[in-house]
Amino acid sequence: MQTFKWPSTKGKNPRILCLGAHCDDIEIGCGGTVLRLLEEFPGCHVDWIVFSSNPVRRKEAQQGARLFLKNAATRNVVILSYRDSFFPYHGAKIKQDFEKLKRKLEPDLVFTHSQNDFHQDHRAVNELTWNTFRDHPVLEYEIPKYDGDLGRPNFFVQLEPEMYQNKVRYTVEAFPSQHKKRWFEKETFLSLMRLRGMECNAPRGYAEAFYCRKVVL
Repeated sequence: MQTFKWPSTKGKNPRILCLGAHCDDIEIGCGGTVLRLLEEFPGCHVDWIVFSSNPVRRKEAQQGARLFLKNAATRNVVILSYRDSFFPYHGAKIKQDFEKLKRKLEPDLVFTHSQNDFHQDHRAVNELTWNTFRDHPVLEYEIPKYDGDLGRPNFFVQLEPEMYQNKVRYTVEAFPSQHKKRWFEKETFLSLMRLRGMECNAPRGYAEAFYCRKVVL
């Protein structure tokens, strides 16, 4: 297995863009990696964009962003209110929001949903991510779910205990409305990170995994 060293940002503070269809997607998909990056690159600016919410979920998403972005130098949290599960039918409007992001942002790293995610909202965000940020480093994260769409990721981020434990604690703490879902529990999140940690031989046993389509050295 080859180790990838993040390229230099040439003296400027790194800018990270996190995209999530729903209010807990970013936290579940790449929360541990965000915590690691903010520790290793304390000057980071993070743009944290969530596309679907309601009044209850909006408050939870804001709390999730506060917990995960405590160590960010600067942050921009945007919670939109598109209807859950209807993204393909709101494609033109969501595309306009992506075009606004394109004009405003020049991220050094983009986190988004996996291309092969079975949820239609997730796939819509992935497609628009690649339409918009064609020349940027993009990592596609995975979300465990009933559909059973987990695949074979090719990019791993190894996590220290504090990082993966805080990821789980922050996620469960921030989203009480999801506790009624049988899969939304600490064991689910820890088990996936343990499996990915085994696959990349993580020293501490835990990792998050991503799909990286293109890398140029």
